[in-house]
Amino acid sequence: MRLTIFWQHMADHFGAAYADSFARDHVMAELGGRTIHEALAAGWEAKDVWRAVCAAMDIPPDKR
Repeated sequence: MRLTIFWQHMADHFGAAYADSFARDHVMAELGGRTIHEALAAGWEAKDVWRAVCAAMDIPPDKR
Protein backbone atom coordinates (compact mmCIF):
# COMPACT_ATOMS: atom_id res chain seq x y z
CA MET A 1 0.00 0.00 0.00
CA ARG A 2 1.33 3.41 -0.90
CA LEU A 3 1.43 6.12 1.74
CA THR A 4 -0.96 8.24 -0.31
CA ILE A 5 -3.55 5.45 -0.18
CA PHE A 6 -2.90 4.94 3.53
CA TRP A 7 -3.52 8.62 4.28
CA GLN A 8 -6.64 8.59 2.10
CA HIS A 9 -8.00 5.67 4.15
CA MET A 10 -7.20 7.58 7.34
CA ALA A 11 -8.96 10.70 6.06
CA ASP A 12 -11.96 8.71 4.88
CA HIS A 13 -12.38 7.07 8.26
CA PHE A 14 -11.37 9.82 10.71
CA GLY A 15 -11.94 12.94 8.63
CA ALA A 16 -9.19 14.98 7.03
CA ALA A 17 -8.62 17.24 10.03
CA TYR A 18 -8.57 14.52 12.70
CA ALA A 19 -6.57 11.86 10.81
CA ASP A 20 -3.21 13.58 11.27
CA SER A 21 -3.95 14.47 14.89
CA PHE A 22 -4.88 10.87 15.63
CA ALA A 23 -1.76 9.62 13.84
CA ARG A 24 0.46 11.99 15.79
CA ASP A 25 -1.03 11.63 19.27
CA HIS A 26 -2.61 8.18 19.67
CA VAL A 27 -0.15 5.58 20.99
CA MET A 28 -1.22 2.12 19.86
CA ALA A 29 -0.30 -1.19 21.47
CA GLU A 30 -0.76 -2.81 18.04
CA LEU A 31 2.18 -0.71 16.83
CA GLY A 32 4.46 -1.66 19.70
CA GLY A 33 3.58 1.37 21.79
CA ARG A 34 4.14 3.80 18.92
CA THR A 35 2.02 6.40 17.21
CA ILE A 36 1.26 5.96 13.53
CA HIS A 37 3.85 8.58 12.60
CA GLU A 38 6.47 6.85 14.77
CA ALA A 39 5.70 3.44 13.28
CA LEU A 40 5.95 4.73 9.72
CA ALA A 41 9.21 6.56 10.54
CA ALA A 42 10.56 3.34 12.08
CA GLY A 43 10.03 1.55 8.77
CA TRP A 44 6.68 -0.16 9.26
CA GLU A 45 4.87 -0.86 6.01
CA ALA A 46 1.80 1.31 5.46
CA LYS A 47 -0.39 -1.78 4.95
CA ASP A 48 0.68 -3.18 8.32
CA VAL A 49 0.00 0.12 10.04
CA TRP A 50 -3.43 0.29 8.40
CA ARG A 51 -4.19 -3.26 9.57
CA ALA A 52 -3.22 -2.24 13.11
CA VAL A 53 -5.48 0.82 12.93
CA CYS A 54 -8.34 -1.35 11.66
CA ALA A 55 -7.90 -3.82 14.49
CA ALA A 56 -7.57 -1.18 17.19
CA MET A 57 -10.45 0.98 16.03
CA ASP A 58 -12.85 -1.79 14.92
CA ILE A 59 -13.01 -0.51 11.37
CA PRO A 60 -15.60 -2.57 9.49
CA PRO A 61 -14.25 -5.16 7.03
CA ASP A 62 -15.75 -3.33 4.03
CA LYS A 63 -13.62 -0.25 4.88
CA ARG A 64 -10.35 -2.14 5.26
